[in-house]
Amino acid sequence: MDDQASRQKINKMTSSISKYWFAFPLAFLLAIFACEEDLPKNIESDDGVQLNSIKIINAGRDGNQVVEGVVDEVRKTVSFPRLDTLTDFSNLRFEAEMSPGAMLDQESYDVGLEDGQSEKTIVIKVVNNKRFREYLVTIRLLVPVYGADFNDPEIYDHTNNDLGHPVYPSFVSLLTRGTGFDGEHVLIVTRAEGGSHLLSVDDLRQDKVEPIPLNMTGVAGGTLPINVGAQVNGHTYIASLSGSHASPFRIYHWTDPSAEPEVVADLLTGDIPDAGNRHGDNMSVNLDENGNGYMYFGDNAVTKVLRLTVTGYTDISDPVVFDNAPGSSFVMSYNQIGQTNNYLFTGYDAPLRVANESGVISYQLNNDAIPLRSCDARIVHFNGERYLITTTAARSGSDAVVLYIYDITPGSDAVEALKLFNERADKSAVFQYSMLGPTNVAPGTQTGWHITKDAEGKDETLTVYGASADAGFVIIDFPIKKSD
Repeated sequence: MDDQASRQKINKMTSSISKYWFAFPLAFLLAIFACEEDLPKNIESDDGVQLNSIKIINAGRDGNQVVEGVVDEVRKTVSFPRLDTLTDFSNLRFEAEMSPGAMLDQESYDVGLEDGQSEKTIVIKVVNNKRFREYLVTIRLLVPVYGADFNDPEIYDHTNNDLGHPVYPSFVSLLTRGTGFDGEHVLIVTRAEGGSHLLSVDDLRQDKVEPIPLNMTGVAGGTLPINVGAQVNGHTYIASLSGSHASPFRIYHWTDPSAEPEVVADLLTGDIPDAGNRHGDNMSVNLDENGNGYMYFGDNAVTKVLRLTVTGYTDISDPVVFDNAPGSSFVMSYNQIGQTNNYLFTGYDAPLRVANESGVISYQLNNDAIPLRSCDARIVHFNGERYLITTTAARSGSDAVVLYIYDITPGSDAVEALKLFNERADKSAVFQYSMLGPTNVAPGTQTGWHITKDAEGKDETLTVYGASADAGFVIIDFPIKKSD
């Protein structure tokens, strides 16, 4: 093909492209405008779909109770008072005031409550011709409620947490490694300025901090004259630190903080076969209301546990030694579960274990069931529920000092409860509180609890206590859970 023929062909193609290129956008715009009438539009209507009020008209055993609901138009929700469990929940009928011409989408509703369910939310529709609006209706059963209300705590904080007071001044430079709590007083065992003392819990609830000094006359001897302690039923105990078999291991006792203490134990651990070395880094006191029970002290090397028998609060005898368990750590604890022969055996390098009074372990939680740093674990029954309380020790840089409470109610006894808890997929705490303690080499860590009863002898308030070296202490009151 010569050059002239080529140019003629190119000009013809260009002309055709230009023609159709112009036609395409024109056709596209015409199509848009032609279809505009088919697009949906917001059509004004007088068909209102607002729910003004609503009531259940067939509640109760005989189906003749009328129960008024509360409508939240902003959230599109309806709430009712708790209903008699004998109500026919498969045929619940409502009477409602609505926009003119509107009606509910059904004459009756099947709530479909399953066994064990105490509440359920269903959807109802307010319909008016082609318009409708949905509301979420919550139906709840009138059943007893148990346990503590963890959504309504009263917190009396003397920790590093910014939510409360500054950290209690004695918790500095590891000078306070032991504390105690019995619901009436907090015991501060310290080598800081001011010395060991008590604090009134009632005063602390009123933001009054007035230390009650302990008379320390005759408190001497040992590697350190004082190191740890316990507060039990109004009885105060403090133990010295015995750094060797030849160093005195002494336990002092007060019922009147202004009086000279009674020396209830004056031992040389070298005289006790297989007693281990260095006692007084930890102290677990388990006494009944008559002051009978045991004291436990684990040695610093985590090889042996020394058990002492206590009678009438002050008669200490019959030293017994048994092997410690790996990972218990030198801030171990050994706390009785109620008045049973089972004890919670804890330390910051081992999972929680159940053992008898002689150290024979019968059960232990998985390493990840609760934080491995959990210390001084205790179990308390309150208002029909059972709780596990722990405080974690800050041993390494990633550790936190946190007071945890776990609900372990299911189970015929505490051991079965721990087994069922261990098998649960969700082991979340029902409450936790951070004390923001620093990492340290001697994280002495404590917990405690107390139950206040009402005039009829029923549980009224659960008080929980947590403390750790250089972190401070916190007291938290929880009321009983009430049916709203």
